[in-house]
Parts: sequence; structure tokens; C-alpha cells
Amino acid sequence: MATLQINGLQLPCQGILFDKDGTLLEFLQLWGPWADSLLNQLEALLSGMGTGFTVERGKVLGTVHDSEGRIVDYDRQGPLAIATVDESTGLLAGQLYAAGMPWNDAITTVRELSNSAMQEVRSKRQAEPMPGLVSFLQSCQAASIKVAVVTSDSTPAAEEHLEWMGIRSFFTSIVGCDRVTLGKPNGETAKLACRELHIHPNQAIVIGDSNGDMQMGLNAGVSHVVGFCPPGEEAVHLQDADVVIGDYHEIRVSPDGA
Repeated sequence: MATLQINGLQLPCQGILFDKDGTLLEFLQLWGPWADSLLNQLEALLSGMGTGFTVERGKVLGTVHDSEGRIVDYDRQGPLAIATVDESTGLLAGQLYAAGMPWNDAITTVRELSNSAMQEVRSKRQAEPMPGLVSFLQSCQAASIKVAVVTSDSTPAAEEHLEWMGIRSFFTSIVGCDRVTLGKPNGETAKLACRELHIHPNQAIVIGDSNGDMQMGLNAGVSHVVGFCPPGEEAVHLQDADVVIGDYHEIRVSPDGA
């Protein structure tokens, strides 16, 4: 069995389950424009209905804005970071329902607004691998460590984003929220990925940027959970992580017998 060496720890490993957004790719580069477009569209619609958000703009999805209203950061424990597609849709539809729109119309409208925002994202394809990720995946491949993606995004969207980054071929399994009944922090997503990697959860390691990822791994019974927090950011939200890294260069892969 191969071993991951992280900050002095020796972690035996046959498989790694990666979260996607904020772990494989820089979160705001992809989701900042989507959230900004969606919030702008929703705010304009609410204004036309004679009202506005029921909470301050940054609390709707968990975004941080500068003095000019641009999204510059996000809450690592907020809905933008953690919620599934359906959860986000319901959350935003609640804003329209509170303004007087029937629930079925509110859901349909939010889906249309989200699709419009996502078309803008697709036209730009702004998704790049985290520093050191590609070389780390190559090291895993050379050491026969199987890798999977476990995400709150949909499986087709995850496939698309991995293709944009040119790393789809590394992953044996991709499990999105549409493939499970209970998403993160439930362990179902991780268990399904392990089955598709043909390993037991106690032979796997989870790497993710939210504590929901850590809890998912613990609930699934993986051997270790590794938090990902880029340099300069506080890792206080990763309270359940066994160890925290800020860059993939911090992990050394040792093949069997090395």
C-alpha cells in the first residue's frame, strides 16, 4: 500500500476522495461570476416586485463583497460553499416566495436564472487546477493510488469542470449530489466512491476545503480526513480535519515498499 507523507504524518492510502470546488480548483474563479450574475438577476426581479432580499445581500448565499459590490470572498461554512444544487435552488426560491411569488413559479424562475448565470461561466471556462495538483495526481497515478471526486455539485457539471482543467482522465469515479440520496456531510457520497474504486473506506483518505467534507469522511469511516486551506487563510472551519495543507506540494507520495 502506498503512503502519503503530510507534515510528519505517514498515512497508508489506496485511494483519495477529493472534493472539487476549493480543493481541485480555485473556488471564486469559477463560482464568483455565477453567484454575482445570479444575485444581480434575482435582485432586479425582486426590485420589479417592489421589494428586495429578506437579508443583506452577502447573507443570501454566503458571499463577501467589496465597497463596489463585487464578490471578493465567501463563507467557508455558507451555502455557496457547501449547499447542493437543489438546496441552493430552494434557498433562492425562498426569496421570491417571500416576495409573493407562488412556490412552483419561484423554483422554475430560479432554475432559469441559474442556467443563465451558468451559460456566462461556460463561455469563459474559468477553472484552473490548484497549484501542484497535476503533479500530485501524476504521483498518485504512478503509485497506483486510485482517485475520485466527491462533490455537492452535479456529476455532469463536475465532469465538465474537470475536462476544462484537463484532469478528467485521472479520476476513476465522480460522485455528485445527483447520484446519492443524502449529500454531505452524510457518508453516502464517500461510500459510493469507494465502491467504485473497489476499496474499503478505511483504505481511503478524503481531501476537502470544508468541514462538511471532513464530516463526510468520518461518517463514511475513511482512514484520515485532510483539510485544504490555501496559505493566508484561516483554517478554523476545518475543526474535524486530522491535518491541514495549504498546497499539494506539501504531500509526498511513497509507493509500495518505498
